[in-house]
Amino acid sequence: MNIVETIIAETAGRCEKTAIIDRRRKITYKELLGAVDRVAAELRSSGVARFQRVALMCDDSIDYVVISLAVLLLKAVIVPVSSSLSGAEIDAVLERIDVESFIFDRSKHSRENSGPAFSDSLLEEQFLIWKRAPKNNVPDDYYEMNPAFIRFSSGTTGASKGVVLSHEAIVERTDAADQGLRVTADDNIIWVLSMTYHFVVTILLFLRRGAAIVLCGQTFPDALIEGLNSHRATFIYASPFHYHMMTYSNDFKAGMFKNVRLAISTAMRLPGSFARDFYDKFKIELSEAYGIIEVGLPFINCGADETRRGSVGRILPGYEIKLAAADNEGAGEILLRGPGLFDAYFSPWRTRAQLDRQEWFHTGDLGRRDRDGFLYLVGRDKDVINFTGMKIFPYEVESVLNHHPAIKESLVYGVPHPQYGQLPAAKIVLDNSIEAQLDLTEVRKYCYKQLAPYKVPKKIEVVTDLTKTPSGKIKRG
Repeated sequence: MNIVETIIAETAGRCEKTAIIDRRRKITYKELLGAVDRVAAELRSSGVARFQRVALMCDDSIDYVVISLAVLLLKAVIVPVSSSLSGAEIDAVLERIDVESFIFDRSKHSRENSGPAFSDSLLEEQFLIWKRAPKNNVPDDYYEMNPAFIRFSSGTTGASKGVVLSHEAIVERTDAADQGLRVTADDNIIWVLSMTYHFVVTILLFLRRGAAIVLCGQTFPDALIEGLNSHRATFIYASPFHYHMMTYSNDFKAGMFKNVRLAISTAMRLPGSFARDFYDKFKIELSEAYGIIEVGLPFINCGADETRRGSVGRILPGYEIKLAAADNEGAGEILLRGPGLFDAYFSPWRTRAQLDRQEWFHTGDLGRRDRDGFLYLVGRDKDVINFTGMKIFPYEVESVLNHHPAIKESLVYGVPHPQYGQLPAAKIVLDNSIEAQLDLTEVRKYCYKQLAPYKVPKKIEVVTDLTKTPSGKIKRG
């Protein structure tokens, strides 16, 4: 099986349909797949072959899609590398995943002994390729699982391992995600996220279904405004950060969203206040999705119901869930299994079967389900604050803080205490759209009305911003 051959077969009748719009560039599926063939031929002539690990550093663009599909068509393995990484971090990825080739945009990176990678006229940027002598100390399991993609993930232990996905896993998880997204060739999809972190399920699914993808990330928000106004967007895939900006910017008018059937929020938790304010302005209920690189996209809250805000929805068909070691309030660690689970961790090498013979993936996330099966995330197991033996879930406290009209976002964490174990503390970022002197005593009183006293932060610090990971999540620890 090959995911690119699957895309070719499923879009055979849509050759002249628009595939990707990137600023002033627009290409059809015929043009896209033609460029993929040509770039694959150039890669093959440079020595790229099946099973070889190819690192790619490229901004979100038509170029990114073409190069990625070309590598996958050869049954080589994509290793995405973010341009936000430092030189030392890039070297660590190349070494840890033992890559054979590194393709990069020459305007973003430089490396001795590299040469031109492609000459294809469809590509906008100039790319170089650097060849590396690999150790190739990989087990036979690697060659038996038809690998397609390796991406670093913090995993449940906090250590980067490199998540390995096969072509079969990618096809299975894109099919599974579409049980909730229901993408069609009539969809015009607004895309603002990073392809380095969000490519396998979504971009590949959109291409399989013959949809048009409007890339808006590099020139956000101008490209998003143009996309909504000019391309009859039916579907938006973005993060809470983007929806917050749309809500409070006067450049975004309610009428822009009249054709949008689904607005997916992913990459980080969606604060209830963001969802409420977005609905008040645009009359569209945001759909929060719960995605994990090892699992795929098993939860999507597609229900237009304000009473379910804060939930990631019911589990999609084909997946199973159980909550391990649930507490008195029904919250426990989320364990998942189903189609498209990851195949292995690359470094150190461990197959999924070696991790759990029953094939349950331990997410490290804590959640609870209501009587109708809707899942609510309450935190990470490693982030739980232990106050004299009582658990405090940071996300629960953050949800309350983020509902305060003067607070844009927050981070709750534990501070060691010799008597109580840990005390809850918080950093908050104020909402610049609200001109008011914030009384921290008033904030605590606000929290006391909605939380048990021991959950209220004992220290609250006002900061200008919160450190984020490259994928846009608030960095903890």
